[in-house]
Amino acid sequence: MAIRWPLLIRRTHKWLALVVGVQTLLWTLTGFYMVAVHIDIIHGDDLVRSPVAQPFDLDGLAAPSKVVAAAPGVSEIALRNFAGRPVWRAETPEGARLFDARTAELLPPLTEAQIRDAARRIYTGDGKIVSVRLLTKAPQEMQARKPPYWQVEFAGWNRPTLYLSPQTGELISRRHALWRVFDVAWMLHIMDYDERTDVNNPLLRVATWSAFAMAATGAWLLIWSFPRRKRKKA
Repeated sequence: MAIRWPLLIRRTHKWLALVVGVQTLLWTLTGFYMVAVHIDIIHGDDLVRSPVAQPFDLDGLAAPSKVVAAAPGVSEIALRNFAGRPVWRAETPEGARLFDARTAELLPPLTEAQIRDAARRIYTGDGKIVSVRLLTKAPQEMQARKPPYWQVEFAGWNRPTLYLSPQTGELISRRHALWRVFDVAWMLHIMDYDERTDVNNPLLRVATWSAFAMAATGAWLLIWSFPRRKRKKA
């Protein structure tokens, strides 16, 4: 029996459209969102202040060698200003730590009050702090960052949230409503529903080739539908 190509291709196109049509629509909508909203807004650059370099009075400061002696394995030391006081910020095998710049003593982890003050200095908005939590388990929006860290949420329609280091008070990351929408859009766009990072996963490849086949069969049907002139008999 001869293959009826128009019927076969039409049915193939129909079933492909049913299977991948929704995902194709999601690609369009999520792609539009990711293009329409500027990436700087998604990053939340307008939510935080840039660090301002301040002069230091070096008289009476402990030598960096004392910090190295107090914390073997230090790989980097820098003089910083924290809450109006000079501190040595040192990269240790356990992570970044703060040392008193005058005594070279290791400073304890920051308290909630200190974290609140640090968050207010960093945040550019006027909203009040609505919650402060020390997290030991990473939420979905911070899966790429290893806890612990402080989560400070401010009032506002976009739920601006800052994540700060419990040891140094430094900003780790910021999140807000538009970023969270972007995160969901990115997940739907790349079809990685777990880690949201694999842009070459098997599900995405299958959907991509299926969408290509749908477009190819649709193009064939379009061309085939044009009326063809019959040749005149000699």
